[in-house]
Amino acid sequence: MYRVDPKQAVLDHVAKQTSQDGERQLLPQTEAIIAAPVERTISGAVVAGVAQVVEAALLAALGYGIYEYYVELGQPAFYIPVILASCLLANVLFNAGRTHRITAYRTVINQLSRVLVGWTLVMVVLAVGIFFFKASDLFSRVWLASWFGGGAVLLIGYRLALRALVMRWTDQGRLRRRTVVVGGGKDAETLIEQIRSSASNDIALLGLFDDRIDERSPDSVAGYPKLGKVADLIEFARRTPVDLVIVSMPLSAEKRVLDMLTQLWVLPVDIRLSAHMSKLKFTNKAYSYVGDIAVFDMADRPISDWNLVFKWVFDKVVAITALILLSPVMLITAIAIKLESKGPVFFRQNRHGFNNELIKIYKFRSMRTDMADATAAKLVTKDDPRVTKVGKFIRKTSIDELPQLFNVLKGELSIVGPRPHALQAKADNKLYYEAVEGYFARHRVKPGMTGWAQVNGWRGETDTIDKIMQRVNHDLYYIEHWSILLDLYIVLMTPVSLVSKNENAY
Repeated sequence: MYRVDPKQAVLDHVAKQTSQDGERQLLPQTEAIIAAPVERTISGAVVAGVAQVVEAALLAALGYGIYEYYVELGQPAFYIPVILASCLLANVLFNAGRTHRITAYRTVINQLSRVLVGWTLVMVVLAVGIFFFKASDLFSRVWLASWFGGGAVLLIGYRLALRALVMRWTDQGRLRRRTVVVGGGKDAETLIEQIRSSASNDIALLGLFDDRIDERSPDSVAGYPKLGKVADLIEFARRTPVDLVIVSMPLSAEKRVLDMLTQLWVLPVDIRLSAHMSKLKFTNKAYSYVGDIAVFDMADRPISDWNLVFKWVFDKVVAITALILLSPVMLITAIAIKLESKGPVFFRQNRHGFNNELIKIYKFRSMRTDMADATAAKLVTKDDPRVTKVGKFIRKTSIDELPQLFNVLKGELSIVGPRPHALQAKADNKLYYEAVEGYFARHRVKPGMTGWAQVNGWRGETDTIDKIMQRVNHDLYYIEHWSILLDLYIVLMTPVSLVSKNENAY
């Protein structure tokens, strides 16, 4: 059987880093990982949050159900607040006992013992409160004992079912974060062994990336292959999901760490610097942990876990509402386009989406069909002869962007985010990504129909490098300061900005 020499493969890869079409060439083993099917992962934080809500709801339903079935003289005005307060206290105690974590869900004795102790404390506090407030005539002792016993049985059954579900997801790899290590040699080997011993259920290690090609960085470390250089990691992470990058470099290698961060900060991944090589010892609060491995947080994914859920809900609600309210405007626009010029109502164009993924966005056609510029190689200028009369109006008012609500419903765009630019758009005869360093950092979140740059007046023509830099700077500010309230503010300010700050829109 013919076998490829890994060392020779690395050398050949370095000698030829780009293909004829300009895309970076990756090693065969790297391409194999990209080609492999990937299970959709589940956020551990979201699982824990949903588990808490379901658990509290079941306990409350049980308490109220016993009241409805057994208690004849009691008043809901007394029972319902007590039930809700008890469930809230139970949730606080369960969290204090660290039982609402993925690692805890995988245990049996440890999890159940802490949950039952917490539930017992809730009943003790409730009984003592009833005694001190002299409210024993208002509450049934049978109800209290039944809720305590029934709640214990419910918690045991619920937690065992939850454990079975979490273990199933663990076996499927859906709770593992797809991870790569930056670095090589003995230090990376030590890190990998620590991952195997303490974080194998939470980490799916794919391989290593290292710029060094010598005896300090072999082609395989602890059974994991070297997948390329750090620059290759950018291409790799854009073609297959990567959740976490762990850097195995000493703190003393300041220049190497800085060079690495300069390259990787454009990616929507969590970046951690392993502390296992540092001789300096800090307090526990200075670290976060991957399994039992102490790490320093270097960069975080901008929107993740529950924030991702909130933004998804916000996008869908606003998109559906806008489609309903603006459907007459969209219908009139479509008729006007057809009446003025021949050709389709809609115009589709390739843009860069989340993590540089190519997407096709929808717009109302604003140009004459025979003069359309699919790549936007030439910016639209004032009194541009390519633009129709209807097109001039809908571009000025941004009505041409309304079909992108369908892109939002498809999950390709957000309502708010950095505006997706045309692939060949230029400023001062330079492509945007050539003109602005770190341009692709805009793509760490989904692009949006409107954004922070637009409501601050940076919309329309970007004929100078300063204009595109202002857009990018506003986009990066939005990414770093994102919140649902900021999204809501931008949505509310968008109509205002269309009226007061549209002098650059042609």
